[in-house]
Amino acid sequence: MKGRFERPFFVSPPNSPEALMKNDLVFGIHAVTTLLTRDPSRVRKLFLVKGREDGRMQQIIELAKQQGVSIEPINKQRLDERIDGVHQGVAAEVKPAPQLGDKELDALLEGLNSPVLLLVLDGVTDPHNLGACLRTADAAGVAAVIAPRDKSAPLNATASKVACGAAEAVPYFQVTNLARTLQNLQQAGIWIVGTAGEADQSIYQADLTGPMALVMGAEGKGMRRLTRDHCDLLVNIPMAGEVSSLNVSVATGVALFEIVRQRS
Repeated sequence: MKGRFERPFFVSPPNSPEALMKNDLVFGIHAVTTLLTRDPSRVRKLFLVKGREDGRMQQIIELAKQQGVSIEPINKQRLDERIDGVHQGVAAEVKPAPQLGDKELDALLEGLNSPVLLLVLDGVTDPHNLGACLRTADAAGVAAVIAPRDKSAPLNATASKVACGAAEAVPYFQVTNLARTLQNLQQAGIWIVGTAGEADQSIYQADLTGPMALVMGAEGKGMRRLTRDHCDLLVNIPMAGEVSSLNVSVATGVALFEIVRQRS
């Protein structure tokens, strides 16, 4: 899709030495394959569990050889100790990528074609939810995911693994002032649509075909008041059962693919 950055971005936030060691590893077959395909220059070394020689692992080995990436066999127990998650027998030690913020977002917006689709996450702090949202965003053709710099999930190894390669494909911007960013989007002709359970209009009634930024709030609290005040339209996802709300990543999928349906 036009308007996306050509190279992937993976943010390794500063933390304790132990956490930094984990965050500097991208793990899982899909995530590592995408990284070797889209941005091999960031891969310092590849770790492969000894004894695994199936077809998918052979593909990763061939990609690494083509890109001149060194491969180090490792015992499964050692890799388990380094990674908090399901690594599927493969991990890549990567160079930290620069964090994307306001200036990079401005540059992206200048090159986007209408009707653009953006995803804004307000207060989503769980890396698992971030990874799932990135995966859905990639599938729905979202040009970028935007979140406030404070009180948002980092794009760490866990988020990258859950995203199954989407974290290396969809740019994730963490901006200083989300309200100001929403104003800039509006000035660029992008409609801000927020999701809220108390909204009068459902996503199935609203016209979601134009240039748009979909805003999803954190579970329970939803969007912050200032974020809500900057929305041009509020919509809800109709709930027929006993539960009052959906997991934010599930709700994001429902909303994004209703937008896709309307646009198609």
